[in-house]
Amino acid sequence: MVNDGSGTRGLWEATAPPFQTGSTLSRNITVDVAIVGGGYTGCSAALHLAQQGAKVAVLEHMDIGHGGSGRNVGLVNAGMWVRPHAVKEALGEAKGSALLTFLGQGPSVVFDLVRRFDIACEAVEQGTLHCAVGAGGMREIAERARQWQALGAPVELIDARRTAQMLGTQAYRGSLLDRRAGTIQPLAYARGLARAAADAGAQIFTQTRIVNTARMANTWCVTTADGIEVRANAVIVATGAYGAHLNAADTVAGELVRLPYFNMATQPLTAAQRAAILPGRQGAWDTRSVLSSFRLDDQGRLVFGSVGALRSAGARVHHDWGRRALAKLFPQLAPVSFDYQWYGWIGMTSNALPRFYRLGPNMVSISGYNGRGIAPGTVFGKVLAELTLGHRSDEDLPLPLTDARRAVGRRIRSVGYEAGASLSHFFGSRF
Repeated sequence: MVNDGSGTRGLWEATAPPFQTGSTLSRNITVDVAIVGGGYTGCSAALHLAQQGAKVAVLEHMDIGHGGSGRNVGLVNAGMWVRPHAVKEALGEAKGSALLTFLGQGPSVVFDLVRRFDIACEAVEQGTLHCAVGAGGMREIAERARQWQALGAPVELIDARRTAQMLGTQAYRGSLLDRRAGTIQPLAYARGLARAAADAGAQIFTQTRIVNTARMANTWCVTTADGIEVRANAVIVATGAYGAHLNAADTVAGELVRLPYFNMATQPLTAAQRAAILPGRQGAWDTRSVLSSFRLDDQGRLVFGSVGALRSAGARVHHDWGRRALAKLFPQLAPVSFDYQWYGWIGMTSNALPRFYRLGPNMVSISGYNGRGIAPGTVFGKVLAELTLGHRSDEDLPLPLTDARRAVGRRIRSVGYEAGASLSHFFGSRF
């Protein structure tokens, strides 16, 4: 039986430990820092602030991990989608090099937090595989390997034979193994960060919709839809692509073009199937422009995803494509059904790199992870905590300060992504 999952987190909701610490804000409070958004960035910032003794409140519109943090594939990757040279071209040598080093260490920070706070999130530190489709895909990953290896990153170009052994399919010309990376259960990780933050003293408020922020004298007044006020010395906006419910968050979300991404999870595979498909438990994705991704969870379900929204006509188109594409990759899975399916939205920036904003005195935000939110959200949450506490300056950040500007044609472009993915999948894997 398929769980539609269009309004849920699908498999992740079904298997994540519950989060029982949060409650709806029901009275006026005063804190040092108010954090709007309960995803990776917000919960990481709350944890690191509370550890330093700050009085913190996380204000989440829905529940912890409601947005991209609870809907993604669960690949804990190092760096961004763009190649290292492109990062330096966009940010300059100094900032570009700093960002590459900073994000290259991101997965190790995630896995260290998992161990330190005993977060039950199915963490697997076996790397990820970027899989080459055809000769063009092989050239793409070979160049990525060259650039990362020049920076000393532990990445390895894998030939077709070994790739087939590691994946269980002969569909790819080769792959790029990044040993820094791995996989997690993404919603469980978000909830684990929130629990660790609460244990450190942070207040976590869910089902708390923020509708306004206003500067009063030297403090901020953050107001909920129910008229309840949070007074704070500083505000961190950590909303990303799901941030269109707050004036400051609207400013941040306005620069992001929303890209839909869906996942479908099979029934648990047999022992023989698990021995043949991703036996090393790496996460994988390919070089197609409308890419595919796949990984296993702890129950042996294959989580298979791509660009697209599971709504309206797209729901059937993407589901049918998933059946065809999965059977082409792994013929032995042709009769296997999908037990869960769900989708979410990725916030894309014009250069595929994150943005650092100052939205007012003592109001900061970093967003725009372009589908790489787990490690960047975690480490940038820590950075925002340090910035708010005065332990870092703007100049110390591996990102330049950006003036928030609404992306030109963002709604049309988002519709274009959704329609283009549906068209691609309508014809895809038929022959």
